[in-house]
Amino acid sequence: MDTVRVNWQLKALLPVVFVLLAGLLLFTVATVSLRDPERHAVLVVAGAGAVVICGVSIGVLAYLIQRPMVELQEKVALISEGNLDVAVSFAERNDEIGDLGRNFNHMMQQLRESRKEIETMHRTQMSRAEHLATLGELATGLAHEIRNPLAGIAGVIEIIGRDLPETSPARAMVKDVRLEINQINRILTDLLETARPHPPQMMRSNLNTTVEHAVMLARQQVLSQPIKIELQQAPDLPEVEHDSDQIHQVLLNLLLNAVQAVDGAGTVRVEIGSRDDCASVIVSDTGHGIPEQQLSQIFRPFYTTRGNGTGLGLSLAHRIIEDHHGRINVTSIVGKGSKFEVLLPFEAATVPIEAS
Repeated sequence: MDTVRVNWQLKALLPVVFVLLAGLLLFTVATVSLRDPERHAVLVVAGAGAVVICGVSIGVLAYLIQRPMVELQEKVALISEGNLDVAVSFAERNDEIGDLGRNFNHMMQQLRESRKEIETMHRTQMSRAEHLATLGELATGLAHEIRNPLAGIAGVIEIIGRDLPETSPARAMVKDVRLEINQINRILTDLLETARPHPPQMMRSNLNTTVEHAVMLARQQVLSQPIKIELQQAPDLPEVEHDSDQIHQVLLNLLLNAVQAVDGAGTVRVEIGSRDDCASVIVSDTGHGIPEQQLSQIFRPFYTTRGNGTGLGLSLAHRIIEDHHGRINVTSIVGKGSKFEVLLPFEAATVPIEAS
């Protein structure tokens, strides 16, 4: 039910009228002993005074309150139309209304500055997006041009390796060449995935199996290193709607990054669970950690702190998780290690959760 609006002048006037009527009543009681002509004269003077007082009160209130409020309403209407270049004229007053005006003008100044910052950031992001789009097209073309001769080189190396005698010292060199070819091929694959991403093929399946497969492959990479990879599964976890190949790629990338962050002996721990109505996979390590000033940059394409890194792994992982309507949270302490948490909604249509 709509509430009845009472004009502010009426609200301000009612107490004044009540006080004046009470005064007139007292005048009437006080003049009972006077003769009628004298009594009527006193009452007329008192009534006229009451009317004058009401008029003056309304005029003062209109000047001190109504004008600023009307101006404020007009400025708010301009703001609702998108005009932030407004200010009120009563900010110079030395009272509460003046305080309101000063706070309003200060707020508008902050809004104008914020809008300028947003516009600047928007232009920067648009320029960066155009740059990345051009770079992506170039990377895609280069990847295809490089892959064809690279496949030929790999075939030739394979033939040479088979023809070399068992005792030939060149066999070790051929093995190194194969590893380098595989490294180049992996970089090209990351470039293609970044430049031309494909949407995830969502299916409900056991996330424990996906994680376990990634951990198994990561353990193969550290067989000759004093690094232990621990896995804590969640057998009671409900099935999660996800693309197992893409999530496997994300987790393997996080695991290999964690392994590379550990100098000498250390531990990489993987924990599966649930939080905030989402499945959670935490990959933590006892490595050197990430400086705070770098944390906001690690998901940017081509940003890397390693000399042999491409800066595409975490960027690709971040995009995959976003395509799954999930989030990646990261915390790190320099000298103690890092923790990456992948959060995936059980249903793909679930709204993404906020990072904590």
